[in-house]
Amino acid sequence: MAQPKEIAMNAAKALADKKGLGIQLLDVADLTTLAEYFLICTGTSAIHVNTLCDAVEKAVADDMGEPLLHREGHRSGTWVLLDFGCLIVHVFTEETRKFYDLEHLWSDATPVPLAENL
Repeated sequence: MAQPKEIAMNAAKALADKKGLGIQLLDVADLTTLAEYFLICTGTSAIHVNTLCDAVEKAVADDMGEPLLHREGHRSGTWVLLDFGCLIVHVFTEETRKFYDLEHLWSDATPVPLAENL
């Protein structure tokens, strides 16, 4: 079974491979019991948001065997949430990401560097 950080890094790579924008990984383990990591990304359109989510689902659920517990928001395409238990992935359109500003809301979280891993 994969470790939460490995799952998060694999999901981040899947987002990068599909040209996700502004990818940020936050370690929230000390702040909430919801998950250990939040992964946040922007897609350029509703179709791109759904494509990014499909890529993460394949990389994490199909390839790593980590079950997707819940997928929310796929109908609107402006914000999709993927819950893998240890990792929650938020994929937004640009306008929706600015509106909800999760990075500010979770500003006490520890950012995890990604550049060298993508």
